[in-house]
Amino acid sequence: MSPLTYADYAALPDDGHRYELIDGELVMTPAPGYAHQRVLARLVSILDSHVCAKNLGELLFAPLDVILSESTTVQPDIVFLAHDRERQVRKRGIEGPPSLVVELLSPNRLEHDLEVKRELYFRYGVPHYWIVDPEQRTLERLVLEADGYRRDAAFSRDDAAALRPFPDLVIALAKIWSPELPD
Repeated sequence: MSPLTYADYAALPDDGHRYELIDGELVMTPAPGYAHQRVLARLVSILDSHVCAKNLGELLFAPLDVILSESTTVQPDIVFLAHDRERQVRKRGIEGPPSLVVELLSPNRLEHDLEVKRELYFRYGVPHYWIVDPEQRTLERLVLEADGYRRDAAFSRDDAAALRPFPDLVIALAKIWSPELPD
């Protein structure tokens, strides 16, 4: 079977599932759980307020297609486009690497989130990448370099996180974590 393209991906029937296209291969993305969505909502609220107040660009969140190539389309949890990248917005999604992607880890997709997506974001030149772990209550800030991503900073639990690429933004992480839930 030949690799799928964005046209194949876009033609999929709406079956209620979310998909990503990774190097021509279709990958189903299960619906995130409560803690993931709660942290996402709080983080989007804080970031969007900052981006709007400082007129820094545009903040968007999943589901949204980020089309890195005709055979690779992902749906990061959060996407930030600085003004110099806003021209990448099209009706079908974001075409090309955003200024920042944020992935919230899902327990059943750790390898995909930590390895596959990290390699993709590096390959396509996403300058800033955050990895948020709602269960461990950590945020890792990565910066693109010539040979891969370098961990620029790591924050946990109740730390105050200074979050590049946003000037003057420090988040008290305790504000984003969900309450502990029973299994």
